[in-house]
Amino acid sequence: MSTATTLTHAFAAGEPVTHRGITVVPLYPVTEPVAAYITLAEAIALGLSISEVDEDGVVGELLVANPTPHRVLMYDGEELEGAKQNRILNVSVLVEAGSTLVVPVSCVEAGRWNYNADGNGDHQRVFSAVRRTSSPRVRRAKEEHLRSAPLARGVAQSAVWGAVDDTHHERGSSSPTTAYSDAVRHVQPDLDRLVGEFPLRPGQCGVLLGYGGEVVCMDAVSRAEAYEGLHQALLAGYVMDALSFVDGQGIGKREADAFLAAVSAAEATRRPSAGLGDDLRLSAQAATGSGLELHGEVIQMTAYPTDSDGGHARSMQHAPRIARPTRRRAA
Repeated sequence: MSTATTLTHAFAAGEPVTHRGITVVPLYPVTEPVAAYITLAEAIALGLSISEVDEDGVVGELLVANPTPHRVLMYDGEELEGAKQNRILNVSVLVEAGSTLVVPVSCVEAGRWNYNADGNGDHQRVFSAVRRTSSPRVRRAKEEHLRSAPLARGVAQSAVWGAVDDTHHERGSSSPTTAYSDAVRHVQPDLDRLVGEFPLRPGQCGVLLGYGGEVVCMDAVSRAEAYEGLHQALLAGYVMDALSFVDGQGIGKREADAFLAAVSAAEATRRPSAGLGDDLRLSAQAATGSGLELHGEVIQMTAYPTDSDGGHARSMQHAPRIARPTRRRAA
C-alpha cells in the first residue's frame, strides 16, 4: 500500500565549487537529525557481512547479517564486490541492529557467476564495500525502472547493464566480465585527481552535481557524520559521468537553489521499505527521485532533474538495451 503527500524541506545549498566545468555544491541539514545509524563501510569493519542468499544465489537479492549494535544505512547505488558477481543496491536500506535481512540489488558484472578465489585459493563468499557508488547514469537507469515497484527484483537489470555498457564505451575501457569496476579502474588516476578538487566541508550532509550547464543529480543523508563516510564514494560515481563534460559549463547557486526548491515541492509516495522506515518516490514537474524516511525524518534522498516533458534530463538520456541471455537464477 502507498500514500502520497508533500515532502518536508530537509536540505539547503552552500556555495558551489567549480573545477574544469564540473560544479559540486555542498548540502547542509535544515534541522537537527534524530535517527542514529552508521554507514555500510563502518559496519563491515565491525562485523556486518553480505553474501549470496544461498549456495545457488539469486541475481536480484543478497543476504545481510548485521550483528552490530548499530542501525546501518546501505546507500542507493553503493557497489559491492565479490561473491558470484558484483552488485549495486537498488534502494537505500536501513538495517536494524542485530538483524538479518534480504536486500534487492542489480548486477554490474554481467559476465561472471562464480566465486573468485583469493591468493590462498579460498573462494571469496562475502562482499566487500568498495567505498564507491555507481554513476548517476547507472543509478538513474535503475531508479526509472523501479519507480512503480521499488522492491521488485530484476525489472531494472537490463537497463543497468545497458548503462554499464555505455560507461565502458565512453571511457574507452574493456572488461572480460563487463564489470563496472573495470571501467572505473581504467580512468582511476583522472578520477582521483578530480575528486580531490572537491573536499568535504564541515557540517556537510550531501552534495549536488552540475555540468554541461545543468543540474545532474543530488544526494544527501540526515547526519553529517554519516555523509563524511559517503563523500568520496558519491563523488567517485559523479566524476565517472562528468569526465565527458570536463572544461564545459558548470552551474551556480541559483540553479542549485531552484532545483532544491523543486525537490522540496515534490509529491512523495511512501511504501514499506526493504528494511526500517518507508521508501520514498518523488515526483514533480522539475524533479524526480527516491529516498528513505523513518518516523517522518528524511534519512536519505537522491534526486534528478526532469526535462520540460517530465522525462529524463538531456544529459542523462540513453537508449534501452536488450537483456542478455543468462544461466543465473532470476529472483
